Amino acid sequence: MEANTTLPDSGIDQPLEEEMYSSWALLILMTLLIGALWTSYYLQLRQIRAVHETVISIMAGMIVGLVIKLAPGNIIQDMVKFKEGFFFNLLLPPIILNSGYELKRRNFFLNFGTILTFAMVGTFIAAVVTGVCTYLYALINPEGISISFLDSMIFGSILSATDPVTILAIFNQLHVDPQLFSIISGESLLNDAVAIVLSDTLRKFRGQDLHLVNIVKGVGLFLGVFWASTFIGILFGVAVALMLKYSQLYRFPSIEACLVLLMAYSSYFFSNGTQMSGIVTLLFTGITLKHYAYDNLSKSSKRATKFLFQILSQLSENFIFIYLGINLFTQDDLDYKPLFILVTLAFICIARYASVAPLSMMINAVCRALGRDDQLPRNHQMMLFWAGLRGAVAFALASGITGDSAPAMRTTILAVVVLTVLLFGGTTSRMLQVLDVRTGVIEPNESGSEEEEEEPENKRKHKYTKLNNTDDDLLIETGTSSNSGRRLYQNDDQSIGGLLSGPLGEPITEDRPPHWFVSFDEKWLKPFLTKKHIQQRNLTLAEYWKEKRRKMERVNRNMLDGIRSMDDDDEDNTDTFTLNSVKRPNLGSASKIVIGSGRVFGRSPSVESDDEYSSNNRSH
Repeated sequence: MEANTTLPDSGIDQPLEEEMYSSWALLILMTLLIGALWTSYYLQLRQIRAVHETVISIMAGMIVGLVIKLAPGNIIQDMVKFKEGFFFNLLLPPIILNSGYELKRRNFFLNFGTILTFAMVGTFIAAVVTGVCTYLYALINPEGISISFLDSMIFGSILSATDPVTILAIFNQLHVDPQLFSIISGESLLNDAVAIVLSDTLRKFRGQDLHLVNIVKGVGLFLGVFWASTFIGILFGVAVALMLKYSQLYRFPSIEACLVLLMAYSSYFFSNGTQMSGIVTLLFTGITLKHYAYDNLSKSSKRATKFLFQILSQLSENFIFIYLGINLFTQDDLDYKPLFILVTLAFICIARYASVAPLSMMINAVCRALGRDDQLPRNHQMMLFWAGLRGAVAFALASGITGDSAPAMRTTILAVVVLTVLLFGGTTSRMLQVLDVRTGVIEPNESGSEEEEEEPENKRKHKYTKLNNTDDDLLIETGTSSNSGRRLYQNDDQSIGGLLSGPLGEPITEDRPPHWFVSFDEKWLKPFLTKKHIQQRNLTLAEYWKEKRRKMERVNRNMLDGIRSMDDDDEDNTDTFTLNSVKRPNLGSASKIVIGSGRVFGRSPSVESDDEYSSNNRSH
């Protein structure tokens, strides 16, 4: 008799035995999760970019899954198998909610047209290309695979769901270009929802003929579900904002934070219950909560919701990758077709390129026609292609595949998910270097004003980074960022003053007129959904920063006028304090210069300038 199978006549209570084995199964998963978090800690502490924690999580899960598979008995194996309901109802919602809550809303909506184009049109192109290629491959029938055209299209729609968690985590650590980060993260969020709605829509036409009426009906159903889900999410977020505005929940922070979390989750389950897309609903619930409800929360609830959502999301992400690695060996009816796995991997690469390249050209053409300067450069396009790795959403959707070749298709999807994470996710840092993608860009915080409340301006300590070890040190104000100092002379000053004043001597460009919705939001929606004293505080802060910006512009202009007057008084003096010497000093042997709040104090550096003084040494 096998060691871990239930013995009917052994006298052991069956529920007690089941509890014992479930405890061992959970202990195995918790141990792997603890190991993944310690790995994350070590990699970040040592600043190791060559490998990411998700890759190690999958590999550790694969090893443990193989051990469980080879061990006698199958009770623990059955307990750790992938369950679709467990994934969609417990693991996925925290990730989506935190993504919406922590979303960089400014960049997301600035690039919303591009994101929507890739998420909807790009996903559709990828699904069609993958489905058609799979159907043509099945016609050849090299490994005994028989797949109908509809099943091929469902297979393609499932594999069109990208999930670049690994890449986005690396992007976040390296502070990659905000435009690229917002496009990839926004596309991945909406892309999952599009893939789910698309695959569900195709399943509804099983057994029906493929003709124009059904195609139009399917497109209409898809668009209706997507926008209805968006509306439900916004509605729930607005309801929470009004609830916080007209109640005194701020007096009971623990109840307040719990209600926000439960209302957000309720939107997800309500949307799924009405056969809408819970992912889209929860995403826009999180965005609406952060935009309207966040300011109505007490200070304690702001911190609690922020860190609670981050913790739940971190645990879910690591658990999902461990889960995938284990199920590579423990899942039922696995049917490995090596050639089918390899050609499918090639198909999704072709499909990804077919969706990224033409759409990028179209987006750039539209931007040029409209006179906009936010076109997608070539290296961003290549990184978009590289970010097309698949994730757990694709494998979860695979459980609904039916037909003679369903086991082979499910196994192939699982293998492709693991391979893309290992291949594309594991080489992200190297690709960023090869493509010369801009990194080290730290964006201003959009999370509201709780930081201002917690740390008054008159109590803040200015931190300075020493950039060389010479006697004449160059000190740069870095605020709370440990990296902004060393990046300052890459045109990347992230201090408040730098953000307000711009480069020395260059006038601050006037903000372009706000979008009509921004004006409508500030005039009507924000006052309606937020507390009155919050509105007054926000207006006061806005006026303060506007005045600060005008003051910094005057300082810059006066300093530039002074420099020009010095140059006019003595044109032949080689010791003239020039604009270039202020803007780009040599970091190797600079004199004492303190840079803070966008201003430069001190004397001209006695070094050779790369541009003007390559043949003429300066002497003081």
